[in-house]
Amino acid sequence: MTINEALRALAGFMVLLSLALGTWIHPYWYLLTAFVGVNLLQSAFTRWCPAIAVFKAMGLKQG
Repeated sequence: MTINEALRALAGFMVLLSLALGTWIHPYWYLLTAFVGVNLLQSAFTRWCPAIAVFKAMGLKQG
């Protein structure tokens, strides 16, 4: 798995998790969905994402 694939998988997982938690636990979990969206937007413009540093440390290859 490459860093790009891992980043997409993480973003998708976090969105689905936050939607489930917002539906079944408490609506404030929808803020996590907003955070993920904002993070994706800012990384598109700045080309920096905190998760990439973690994935690099895990040894994933640039794709």
